[in-house]
Amino acid sequence: MAARKILYVCQEIMPYLPESELSSLCRHLAQAMQERGNEIRTFMPRYGCINERRNQLHEVIRLSGMNLIINDNDHQLIIKVASIPSARIQIYFIDNDDYFERKAVLVDEAGEEFEDNDERAIFFARGVLETVKKLNWTPTVVHCLGWMSAITPIYLKKVFNDDPLFRDVKIVVTLCDDRFEKQLSDDFKDKIANEGVNDVKLENLSVPSYENLYRFVIDYADGVVISSEKADAALVEYARQSGKPVLEYSTPEGAEFFDNYNRFYEEL
Repeated sequence: MAARKILYVCQEIMPYLPESELSSLCRHLAQAMQERGNEIRTFMPRYGCINERRNQLHEVIRLSGMNLIINDNDHQLIIKVASIPSARIQIYFIDNDDYFERKAVLVDEAGEEFEDNDERAIFFARGVLETVKKLNWTPTVVHCLGWMSAITPIYLKKVFNDDPLFRDVKIVVTLCDDRFEKQLSDDFKDKIANEGVNDVKLENLSVPSYENLYRFVIDYADGVVISSEKADAALVEYARQSGKPVLEYSTPEGAEFFDNYNRFYEEL
């Protein structure tokens, strides 16, 4: 198989966040694809609960400093980087004091989802793609894992679609156990439109639920991976009925597990 350039846009990665089905997949998938001869770039948000000293994060000055306008407000984009020595992989972190300084991930101490999670997701997606542009790195596959990465396919298809770096990229979306219960903010659709997305399908986000977000995103994907037995059943069926390639769920213990991902990328 020919080597690919794979961009992983991850909601969570261990050891920076506690082990979960998703954080473990993100951690080991990036390593496995690199070991199979692919060139990898991996991104996640720099949540405030991540200990920068312990994990040896440091700012990449040459990539930082850009301001991104989200909902008519300027927010500084800060890029940090760290390495997982045992895996020999590097992780890029998207940081901003307004969105990621709080000592939590997606919910507050009372378990309530943050009101601005929609803007945090928009900033994360935009920050990843702007950083990849600064790196002048052309991915052949962009794989989004976790709903915080779900805005990325929309940008790729509707905002960055004429950029030579992204013009021919294949987009993979993962369905996993990452459900949020409370709908995103009522003006989420308008915020996406203000980012330069002109699409009649935006009406699907008039009710910004988890299900509607993923249906919207699957429509922009070139392939869908089912990575959890707990993935939303209706969305799994929607993906299967979409006519797009689907990599069905398999247990990560199987010898062929990561080879299946590599073949799936190749088939796209």
